[in-house]
Amino acid sequence: MTGIASINPFYAARLQPRLKRSHVDHVGEPARMPRPADRDPTRWARLPAAPINGSPVPGLTSLYHSAEAGDYGDRGYPGNCGGNLIRDLIRYFRAKSVFDPMTGSGTCRDVCRELDVYCWSSDLHQGVDACEPCDRPAGAFDVAWIHPPYWRMKLYTSDPRDLSRTPTMEAFLQRYRLLIANCAGAIHPGGKVIVLMGDYSDREAGYVPLVYHTKELAFSLGLKQHCTDVIRFSHGNSSSKKVYRSSFIPGLHDVCMIFEKAD
Repeated sequence: MTGIASINPFYAARLQPRLKRSHVDHVGEPARMPRPADRDPTRWARLPAAPINGSPVPGLTSLYHSAEAGDYGDRGYPGNCGGNLIRDLIRYFRAKSVFDPMTGSGTCRDVCRELDVYCWSSDLHQGVDACEPCDRPAGAFDVAWIHPPYWRMKLYTSDPRDLSRTPTMEAFLQRYRLLIANCAGAIHPGGKVIVLMGDYSDREAGYVPLVYHTKELAFSLGLKQHCTDVIRFSHGNSSSKKVYRSSFIPGLHDVCMIFEKAD
């Protein structure tokens, strides 16, 4: 069973004995939901079968469900995303160079080091503003990777240039456009700008559709969408460990958007 589980955990789960109806005490009585401490954090979902094709990374589909973050970067860094998705995207596009202007804890840099791929890595913590052109080569990279901070959800630095510290949503979008433009300027024609972003709710502004805004900004800069979005399941999300008094539909994913620079 261990071997099957490592290859296809969804099929392995189907081989387990069926569970009894644990949420019904007696016939006709309402279901009794388990207390939070009693809940099994593991959830199984049957995903659609992916067609066999010539992809160099067959496991990379529009639904990305790797629960393992990989040994990249620092998982304790706020907003850190696992490196496995970055690794699979670099392998899929056979990239030889990556522009990483928001390195954070170094996740993308660590992935590139493992794959022996050149990575131009910088961060605001080092005094380099990702929203402004730096001394990196122009039009030279195969891929630009960014996982930007959300507007005022988590504050990363005290630097006023920090996207998370912009005073208004309008100011955030103005600087976000500069960031995407900087990435577009770094890649060669046919290169890819890959953005990992999600939507969220702000207490004052309400629902903030940053995925929509990302695409609107990218298209306005002349980029085109290269392929399907990749919906990344948010394993390890800090909000998954919290208990809220309010009622809402939890967001359990973010969206990886892949844009291409015209030839």
